[in-house]
Amino acid sequence: MPALLPIFCFTIVQENDDENTKATKKKKGKGKKGKKDKERPTSPEVEIDDLEQFVLQPAPEGVTVRCKVTREKRGVGPGFFPTYFLHLDNDKKVFLLAGRKRKKSTTSNYLISIDATDLNRRGENFIGKLRSNLLGTKFTVFDNGLHPDRALRDMSNARQELAAILYETNVLGFKGPRKMTVVIPGMDEDRKRVPIRAGNDNEGLLMRYQNRQMENLIELHSKKPVWNDDTASYVLNFNGRVTQASVKNFQIAHSKHNSYIVMQFGRVADDMFTLDYNYPMCAVQAFALALSSFDGKLACE
Repeated sequence: MPALLPIFCFTIVQENDDENTKATKKKKGKGKKGKKDKERPTSPEVEIDDLEQFVLQPAPEGVTVRCKVTREKRGVGPGFFPTYFLHLDNDKKVFLLAGRKRKKSTTSNYLISIDATDLNRRGENFIGKLRSNLLGTKFTVFDNGLHPDRALRDMSNARQELAAILYETNVLGFKGPRKMTVVIPGMDEDRKRVPIRAGNDNEGLLMRYQNRQMENLIELHSKKPVWNDDTASYVLNFNGRVTQASVKNFQIAHSKHNSYIVMQFGRVADDMFTLDYNYPMCAVQAFALALSSFDGKLACE
């Protein structure tokens, strides 16, 4: 059985749909663009009149928003963390979001901004954050609303929970594909996100999922890769959008419609990744999921 094979075989790799072949693991390079990288499908034209509104609203129905995530390690050292940038993956390379792990936090806490140079929690460009539990196995994504303790009594200006991310604990220690569950707010009749404003942690998305209180919520799961004997690795079909093997590569599908890929993420160079998302996910939710995959998970690795 695959679980008994050497751990280097547990790798998610790109499947080339056009040529019906599967790419194998590649040696890490300098991130130079190859022919295949240049030819990967790009994002369609998307109108962005208001950046803050765009990154929080769901992708248009029937449209895959294709993006690129770059990791900037400059200045990384004790007390410093990489900065991540999200751009549309097309000729215009429109900037969407930036994110970085905050210093001196009890748990992993990533700040997300709509300004590449303003990663300040109190800045006007703060758009949301990603917060983990102590083990790094559960994450919550918030928008830029106020903490419940500082919000109005009716909670109208309190922060909304945009997603909960749960990584399955790896009790056996095998470095296989990560398994994750994602819970996001559902959509109302007008195709608008149902606001989830929790007065405390017991009312949040994580607890609602744990108690199976799934009204107005959407449950998503990582798509299970298939073991391929020829490449001795796990494979997923990324349709030309992912070119390098990585345990971070994943696809998120609807729990009841496994063929509908709501989001996919994967490596194309050492510090470059593609990120694609579909309705009903928005850019902030998708970017936060990607950030969670970079975070160290003591109980998952």
